[in-house]
Parts: sequence; C-alpha cells; structure tokens
Amino acid sequence: MDKESRRPNDREGAISALNAAIEAMNLAEGLSTISPVKDVVGSVSITLTMIRVGSCWFVLIDCRLKCN
Repeated sequence: MDKESRRPNDREGAISALNAAIEAMNLAEGLSTISPVKDVVGSVSITLTMIRVGSCWFVLIDCRLKCN
C-alpha cells in the first residue's frame, strides 16, 4: 500500500484517538471529587485539545496544498 494513500487514515485515526482521550479526561474531571485531581485532569484535557487543534491545521494546510 502506498504511504500517501494511508496518510489521511492515519491522521483521522490520531484525531479520533485524541477526541476519545479528551472525552475521557472530561469524564474523569466530572467524576473526581478531589480538587488537585480535577486541576491536573483539566490541564491534560486542555493540552490534548491544543494538540488536536494544532494537528487539524496541518491537515487543512496539507489539503490546501494538494488542491492548488
């Protein structure tokens, strides 16, 4: 299988995994009753969201370059 044809699926899988991790962190934050744990889980969730948003920009730039 060609590397180029596999790339979008790899990216979609990575973004899907990030979405699942973010949802898990949000759930853990909601269920936690210990304040320091809530703070740490919230920070991890924000960091994962920033990674996801950053990776989406690379996908958009890649698509735009291929279209032009």
